Amino acid sequence: MGKFSKAGGREMPELNTSSLPDLVFAFLFFIMMVTTMREVTLKVKFQTPQATELQKLEKKSLVTFIYVGPPQDEFRAKMGAETRIQLNDNFAEISEIQDYIAQEKSSMKEEDQPFMTVSIKADKETKMGVITDIKQALREAYALKISYSARGN
Repeated sequence: MGKFSKAGGREMPELNTSSLPDLVFAFLFFIMMVTTMREVTLKVKFQTPQATELQKLEKKSLVTFIYVGPPQDEFRAKMGAETRIQLNDNFAEISEIQDYIAQEKSSMKEEDQPFMTVSIKADKETKMGVITDIKQALREAYALKISYSARGN
């Protein structure tokens, strides 16, 4: 009969890491393709009002911004000094807010749509009538979660 022996002391072979850089670059490429950077070029000036109680927004990916204020200096010749509304990178009228909200909702996942928050970043000198008109347009677009941007003490 044969005998089994453990003599010879077999060692564990070295781990081959030659394909590791390929995996790292593939993962990096995937992250770069999936990630989106949302930056808006501000065309209106606004200085947010002072607030006494602030609350931080939870999921910033579900927040849509509406900027309200007088146009920047380079746009004043064309747009005037009146208060303007900016949606993404464009000036807009109140009548365009419903379409904008519908477009923003359609770009979200269906399960996230009820949690969409509209944040109004308005200049502290903005007339309340403009804010009321914006709120009415948001109500008609069924965007009922509204927050107002402000600065703390």
